[in-house]
Amino acid sequence: MTDTTERTAQPVPPELSDRTVAVRADGVTKRYGLGENAVVALDDVTIDLTRGEFTAIMGPSGSGKSTLMHCLAGLDTVDAGRVFLGGDELTQMNDKQLTRLRRDRIGFIFQSFNLIPTLSALENIILPMSVAGRQPDAEWLDTVIETTGLRERLEHRPSQLSGGQQQRVACARALAGRPDVIFADEPTGNLDSRSGGEVLKFLRESVRSGGQTIVMVTHDPVAAGYTDHVVFLADGRLIDRLQEPTRATVLERMKDLDTRVAAVEKEPRA
Repeated sequence: MTDTTERTAQPVPPELSDRTVAVRADGVTKRYGLGENAVVALDDVTIDLTRGEFTAIMGPSGSGKSTLMHCLAGLDTVDAGRVFLGGDELTQMNDKQLTRLRRDRIGFIFQSFNLIPTLSALENIILPMSVAGRQPDAEWLDTVIETTGLRERLEHRPSQLSGGQQQRVACARALAGRPDVIFADEPTGNLDSRSGGEVLKFLRESVRSGGQTIVMVTHDPVAAGYTDHVVFLADGRLIDRLQEPTRATVLERMKDLDTRVAAVEKEPRA
């Protein structure tokens, strides 16, 4: 049954009074399954991500990076801990409140584009706002279209666009509503290197020029090199962070991950 009870808001942690914090996980634990078969996907993870930055979440397969993104975005519940978007606690919200928050304050970019094939590029871009009964800001929408280089493709349907162009439509859709945070799950995973580079440059520019906050899950050190900040997970735990990454420095850190993973696995769980 859907929970529609209005829950009592808890005090916001002092660190979130700083408006530079866009999203925060505070002691977040997430398990799948029960008893001896339970898998700990996130193990007491605490992390804050800065407003107006491009952050990559990296780690080996099964490290918990996608689970962390889903919990931060309100797509999945947590078993312990708290998640905040700005000063609002997602873990105190009911289903209706979370749906509204995801619609109004969060943007999503997926590996598979998730475009509606019967709609034009422009109709796909404004679809979330149309569903919400909101009119797009014409000036901002024009800026997004210009920045993505889609002006000559607005009447085209997805089947008439290249993979890179389709992903740029997905990026424009995420940006058009001016969300607090955009979560991107392997956004270049289905693209060739040239198209992927174009999308990453656009995301980078939306952060630098537009002040957008972007959190991206990726396994690709090239993609991570476009970001401001990389966080590394292993065995559901935060094990390393890297500021101002480059492809070379990300690769160097990744070479050490096996050693770090082995050390994490020897640590007792709480």
